[in-house]
Amino acid sequence: MSGSVTSYAAVDLGASSGRVMVGRVGPDSLELTEAHRFANRPVRLPEGLRWDILSLYGGVLDGLKAAGQVDSVGIDSWAVDYGLLDADGALLGNPVHYRDSRTEGVAQKVWATVPAPELYAATGLQYAPFNTLYQLVADRLTGARRLLLIPDLLTYWLTGEQGTELTNASTTQLIDPRTRGWSYDIASRLGIDLGLFAPLRQPGDPAGLLRPEVLEETGLEGPLPVTAVGSHDTASAVAAVPASGERFAYICTGTWSLAGLELDAPVLTEESRAANFTNELGLDGTVRYLRNIMGLWLLQECVRAWGDPDLGELLLDAAKVPALRSVVDASDPVFLPPGRMPERIAEACRASGQPVPVSPAEVTRCILDSLALAHRKAVEEAQRLSDHPVDVVHVVGGGTRNALLCQLTADACGLPVVAGPTEAAALGNVLVQARAHGLVGDLAGGRELLTRTQPLTRYEPQGDTARWREAQARLAGA
Repeated sequence: MSGSVTSYAAVDLGASSGRVMVGRVGPDSLELTEAHRFANRPVRLPEGLRWDILSLYGGVLDGLKAAGQVDSVGIDSWAVDYGLLDADGALLGNPVHYRDSRTEGVAQKVWATVPAPELYAATGLQYAPFNTLYQLVADRLTGARRLLLIPDLLTYWLTGEQGTELTNASTTQLIDPRTRGWSYDIASRLGIDLGLFAPLRQPGDPAGLLRPEVLEETGLEGPLPVTAVGSHDTASAVAAVPASGERFAYICTGTWSLAGLELDAPVLTEESRAANFTNELGLDGTVRYLRNIMGLWLLQECVRAWGDPDLGELLLDAAKVPALRSVVDASDPVFLPPGRMPERIAEACRASGQPVPVSPAEVTRCILDSLALAHRKAVEEAQRLSDHPVDVVHVVGGGTRNALLCQLTADACGLPVVAGPTEAAALGNVLVQARAHGLVGDLAGGRELLTRTQPLTRYEPQGDTARWREAQARLAGA
């Protein structure tokens, strides 16, 4: 079978859009083409913000039909969110969106039972108000017999088989990153029933065959396997970082910026917790030691507020604005909810005594400078906290299209930036499937194939990093 498996469908779901990509893999080739792209539009109901999961599933089916015959399917998506099933396996309502307000104040209740330092030492997860653990404490689980994270839910609908893929499970704050298994002690103390979760799967494990009804709807021929991949999109994206050796940092850019290092073991110190770094699990026993930064969400929301102007022209205008005039903390939770983003950025600058950006170009430059500054801080602190120095920063994901952001990140970090691939999550998804079917070797082998086959752009740092240090100090004193 290993010689015949050459074509893979990668279902890659982001917070604002989904896509089905087809990867074709050979000994010296790796080609990715888009079969279908569809919107991911959350819906605000009277009870709160929800994912339109049925629309997403419809998009997946349409994408598989457009993809044509493949040899395997893999699904990755954003983390932490889930669907609840009843005893018959039927979905209990639309999954709650992580930006919903229901977890406000929940962390404080959790910490009253399990203090924050203890929770971090046990699970290694940074504090984020939407972590699955906090959602479960806030949720009414009436009638729920099974909890499936988003990629696992879609896999279940495709195959009829249930599982919980490990890289995504590690974002629930219920996994011990040392044992790579459930943290039964934490769950028990918080009254969370781990029996709600399906058995753990590893990337590369078989996840079932497409159901006859799915084959009929998509026009595909069976038996057609679904393969568990790094189902957290960041795990797949990091698997597709075209790095050699170990001395590299990565920034997965998109709605979020996830900046950090790939390590062999978690960093569970109190200093690491205070710096809000997370230890998520990656392929082959690796740990994704990273910090969540608000990312291009800031710009996406501003562009939406401005009526969707031409992004290329906006970036050209932003490049002409003086550098580091005003910066904001791109990790500040104040920027998490949607709406009024230009006003909120202006308010943050005003409150810190900096010049207030007014025009779209000025606001855009403020955002990009702020993101580059946040990237610098994350890369610096990750190296220090883990005692793991790096020589290069790899930027993957949608932000690789933003040349200004890539150059500013190189300038801020004082390190070369290698940008690409853009569709890193889909490529990582494809590589895990290819590896499971014997076409690609280990993680290093997959990365070497990526380096040979994917377009990459290198940005050398320009100017003195002193001005970035000054901006960082200014922000810290605000």
